[in-house]
Amino acid sequence: MADEEEGANGSAASNPINALRLNELGEFIRAQREVARMSVRRLAEIADVSNPYLSQIERGLRRPSAEILQQIAKALRVSAEQLYIRAGILDPDSAHDMSVTDAISRDARLSPEQKQSLLTVYESFIGP
Repeated sequence: MADEEEGANGSAASNPINALRLNELGEFIRAQREVARMSVRRLAEIADVSNPYLSQIERGLRRPSAEILQQIAKALRVSAEQLYIRAGILDPDSAHDMSVTDAISRDARLSPEQKQSLLTVYESFIGP
């Protein structure tokens, strides 16, 4: 399993804002997992984290590292940036600075042909 050491920020802090953010993050991860029709056990296996640790993240009891969030995002096939914003790691305003074309171009999961197809479709909607 991936390193799940949490350090000083691993468990939910007593600060209500941090606890609320962790709850929202956990709810989002759970909702995405359910949409993907995946069990907690299966997501934990694919993301290479322990089942109990993932369960605690979903319940807002643990603050996952950026690395763990990236593993979960990859397993769920969602952008890591979405999870970083929900976890408070990334400022939502800075995330909007990237254009759609930048996001498509930077997505390592897409082949060059897929990127070109997406860019062509996108540009057909918004114009040159």
